[in-house]
Amino acid sequence: MGNKEALLLQVMAHPDDDLYFMNPDAEHVLRSGVPVVSVYVTAGEARGINHVTGTPIPPADKAAYSASRHQGLRQAYAQMLGLNQFAPWQRSVLRLPGGVTAETNVLTNGARRVRLVFLNIAMLSEGGVRIPALWDIPGTVMRTLLAADSPVEHTSSYGHQTLLDVLAEIMDRYRPTLIHTLDPDPDFQVHNALYPKDNDQPGCSDHRDHTPVALFTWKAIRQWVAEATRRDKHAPRFTTTSFRGYYNQRWPHNLPPAVLAQKARVIKSYGGSPQWECGNTAGCGDYSQGGLRPLTNRKGWIRSTHYRYPNPLPAPTTDREGRVVAYGVLGTQAVRWRETTPGGGRFGAPLGLGGGPLAPALCAVRDSAGRQVLIALRFAALEGQGGANLREIVVLEQRRADGPFRAWTGLGTPETTPEHGRRVGCPAAVATPDGRVHLFVRTADKGLATRVRDATGRWAPWQRLGGAEIQDGLTALLDREGRVHVVAAGRDTVHHWAQERAGGPVTLRPPTGLPRPGGDPVGAAVAPDGSLALVYRTPSATVPAVHGAAGATVPHFEGYGAIAAHTAAEPGAGPKARTLLLLGRDLDGEVQIQYGTGADKRPLRAPGHLTPVGTPALLPDGHHGACVVGIAPDAAPWIWRPRPTSRA
Repeated sequence: MGNKEALLLQVMAHPDDDLYFMNPDAEHVLRSGVPVVSVYVTAGEARGINHVTGTPIPPADKAAYSASRHQGLRQAYAQMLGLNQFAPWQRSVLRLPGGVTAETNVLTNGARRVRLVFLNIAMLSEGGVRIPALWDIPGTVMRTLLAADSPVEHTSSYGHQTLLDVLAEIMDRYRPTLIHTLDPDPDFQVHNALYPKDNDQPGCSDHRDHTPVALFTWKAIRQWVAEATRRDKHAPRFTTTSFRGYYNQRWPHNLPPAVLAQKARVIKSYGGSPQWECGNTAGCGDYSQGGLRPLTNRKGWIRSTHYRYPNPLPAPTTDREGRVVAYGVLGTQAVRWRETTPGGGRFGAPLGLGGGPLAPALCAVRDSAGRQVLIALRFAALEGQGGANLREIVVLEQRRADGPFRAWTGLGTPETTPEHGRRVGCPAAVATPDGRVHLFVRTADKGLATRVRDATGRWAPWQRLGGAEIQDGLTALLDREGRVHVVAAGRDTVHHWAQERAGGPVTLRPPTGLPRPGGDPVGAAVAPDGSLALVYRTPSATVPAVHGAAGATVPHFEGYGAIAAHTAAEPGAGPKARTLLLLGRDLDGEVQIQYGTGADKRPLRAPGHLTPVGTPALLPDGHHGACVVGIAPDAAPWIWRPRPTSRA
């Protein structure tokens, strides 16, 4: 498998949203040889002041400031391409639907290629109109701002549908297999002395432009899929990742020093300096972001990268013949991939299961009768202009083991208003031996809620399980006694819910007293000694710690992001010997797995062509110890069965 047909399309509100919130993922994808198209919806002109801290404030010049930010992006992407940051770009005019024109810049380095597209809608358009009004209020019209020295000579007008048509046309023109968006449904956030409002929109942890641009992007995705399907008789194949924005400021930081330094190097190129000779008369970057300022800014946006939908995808299981079966979201619909032969390592063509438009948030469990149960998060309505904006949890269940599926069923959300329903998190589920399926989601107030399906297939009402504030990315599992456990990272420690006895209610447990987690989903497994082992990194840490398994350490498992944990056969030991198995990303973003704990254990790294998108999944394999399933930037799933040795 390769990335020959792959393309990453990113849609941002402002110049630098990709560098702050979508890196390091975007740079890793670009390094793997995938071309990138980055679209910036607004001109990013703000007050028009390009100011270096500690110097006199210059006069406002919005056209020049917008052009300076464009130049900063050219510098940053040239560096990510491995070129001199002042490398010359090809600049031209892109003609788009509705008579719209935009500036586009192209730069290549061998097989690597970047295209920047500047729609340049003024952040503050005529009459004080901003992007939220373009999403919400019918009849709103916004104008573009001409950046200094741009090849675009005339301003354009945008209505709600115009922006949708433009984004859908860009998607259709460049045919992305991977789309990066911002967060369409940011967390509610109380702003007070402890959490000052800063640049946030009222009541939320994000900028007022980020949210509508993300909503426009998801609505444009839906429009593109519908139009392309009608024309081509099949839907375009792509996967999507949404990134949180100013959320980074509100939670513990999750990037270790090595990853942070790489991210900061790129933003330093974007920030530039008035002393640089870049050849752009308007300015050489966004000076407020130059030098060490992103690292010293108390807001700390640079110090984290968080997915809006942090669950692993695809969600793997096995069929009766031992073949890997993986469920995921392709385009905006659920799909099933099946391994062509047991242990063969290749998937067949995807089988469409519908259900969309779905967010990339899906989990899969098999109940005690062997029936597959898929649970996903759906954009039930995404209208804007005063229309409905709804999310719901939906479920798809097999009629019998390995048999056909029933129709998708809506489970609603634990919330009572659409605005709160939008903040519901990714579903996590676990099946118990008594035939039940326990579904869990994070609520709008950052607690935990559950809905339980009994052995007859009947779903009980939603029930809130309380708890202090947790981050999304729940881990649910069974212990040796068949009791359900749920763990999640909080601001202070790991939060834990569990059953006292199998079949009983799931309730909040006393505080764990464990060290503060770094903001990623927590790995959890039943350790060989029967205890519950939790594996995670503390804020900004490179190496995780194992809690709950006596004497377990993993000093060589360096990396960042979520960690998955399972127990598996211990390499080179007896047939009943079990060990802890860990999956995560190394410091370069590549997939790594480790069998066992201790100073003598080192991770195995996946082949370089298996570039992961988002979080890959770990599937225990009775024959090989483990199977890792992920999805590549070309929207194709992959399988990696590491061959452990006694030295692993």
